[in-house]
Order: sequence, then structure tokens, then C-alpha cells
Amino acid sequence: MNASPQFEDPAAKGRRNFLGRALGVAAATVGAAAAATVGADAAEVKQPGDDAFGDTPEALTPAGTDYELAHDRSVYAYTTKDGNLAKEGFEGKRWGMLIDLRKCIGCQACTAACKFENNIPTGVFRTWVPDVELGVYPDTKRAFLPRLCNHCERPSCIEVCPAGATWQRKDGIVEIDYDLCWGCGACVNACPYDARFINPITKTADKCTFCSQRVDQGLLPACVETCVGGARQFGDLNDPNDPMTKQVLSEAIQQLKPGTGNEPRVFYIGLTTELQNNPPGIPTLWSKEQQDIDRNDHDWDIATGKEADHV
Repeated sequence: MNASPQFEDPAAKGRRNFLGRALGVAAATVGAAAAATVGADAAEVKQPGDDAFGDTPEALTPAGTDYELAHDRSVYAYTTKDGNLAKEGFEGKRWGMLIDLRKCIGCQACTAACKFENNIPTGVFRTWVPDVELGVYPDTKRAFLPRLCNHCERPSCIEVCPAGATWQRKDGIVEIDYDLCWGCGACVNACPYDARFINPITKTADKCTFCSQRVDQGLLPACVETCVGGARQFGDLNDPNDPMTKQVLSEAIQQLKPGTGNEPRVFYIGLTTELQNNPPGIPTLWSKEQQDIDRNDHDWDIATGKEADHV
């Protein structure tokens, strides 16, 4: 059984405690530096953050985040030694996301952070924020609608994958095994939210993973951490004391395309009926002609046994 995150309540951490910890870290750092100058080998001096991605990550939080300035976003701290965590996820957890459209300003910081964190090629996106026009002239208005994989309770993408390359972890995160995927596109067509695409570099299916590599280390997804308006929250839907879950239970929330039966775990506040049933699709800067060329080359590579180029 996988180790479970041990949550710390951000509200219980005041600025005094935060500064106390910061001063403690600073003192420890100065002490280590002083020891190094009096004869310790520099290569043997343990540097702050050496264990950040080791077997026992502890108390990892968004970099430079003051608890009082965190927009009430969930901050996780846990310890785990389970080597299968990336494959299986956390037992008993059910990760989800809440997006408050009243706070989204369409700055695209989340889009840029996602690309940087996950090395996404130019022209395709794991998360994006389209600017949409609502209503009929002269009664029109513009709105922003952050989009990403919904990590559904009943993901249709898993059922149609002929290679078994996409699966759902115990904590609900839907993943893709890029070594098994051969880019047939069945899952892309099966997703009712247009959240999947064929990566033009790897020639495999691609999508948002809730930044599972960060969640497994106790960090928030990149899009949540960088949201300047605090419009995105991430948390455990199985935990009634989680700040995000409390808001999901208390606010009037909506989901995209509720009639599909997929039961998405990305929730919205302020979603209109028009956007709910007809959300804008995923953008792409790759022309249809180029996509056809890429797909034909990929099919030829598979037929001849030639491996696709990977970054």
C-alpha cells in the first residue's frame, strides 16, 4: 500500500511560523557554509534541497510561497518510499481541480508554466485558456475558460486504447505510457473534452497529467502554483477538510459536458450553460497538411520497424 500524503493545514501556519522556519533554514545554511570554509571538503557539504527528489521528500511546498499569501490553495507535505508511486499513485486519494472563472484573467501564465514544466512542443498544449465570446450582439461579453484533461472517474480514453498505454492510477490521475503508445489516435478521438493530442515530436498521445511528477513529490501542479489570480485549486476530493474540497461542497459548481457520463474531476465556478455544453476545442498551430504528413511518416515508421524520433 502506498504511503498517504500527510497534509498540513495552510490556515494553521501563520507568518510568524513561516518566518521562523525561514530563519532556521538560513541559520543552518550559514552554519554549513562556515563548516565548509574551515576544512570540510566542498563536495561533501550537503546542500539545501539535495533530498528534494530523493526517496523521502518532506514538507515540499510551492517555491517561495508564504502560507498567508497562497490564495488559500492547498499545500501538501508528505513522506513516501514507494518506488511504484508514479505508476500506482496514492491509495485512498482522489485528486481533483477547481477553477474559479471569476478570478481567471486570461494571462496564460498557467499555459506557459505547463509548457516549461512538461517540455511541450510549440503549437500544442496540455492546458490552455481560450478567450470566448458569449451572447448575441449587442448583448455580448467575453470570458476565459481554462481547459485541461478532466481526469474523469470513468475515462473513455482508457477503454479504447488498443495498446493498453493509458491507465488510471489509484488516486484518479490518468496517465500515458509513452513507450507503449504508438500514436493511433483512438484515445484522442474518444475524449469528449478535446484534451488529448498527438505530440508532433514523439508521435504519441499526450495530455495533462496534473503534473503527477510534482504531485508525487509534494508539489502543486505547475498551472496551480503559477496562477496569479488564484483561480485554480488542487486537492483531495476524498478529504472533506481539504480547502478545495470544502469549496467544491459549498459553492455552486459545474462540470464540462455533464451528459457524457465521464464524471470529470475538474470543476468550475461561474461556468455558463453555453460554455458548459459547447466548450472551445484545443488550439493547434500545426496545419492539417503538416499533421497528415507527420501521421503518414509515423505509420511508415511503424510498418518498417523504424523507431520514431524522441526528444
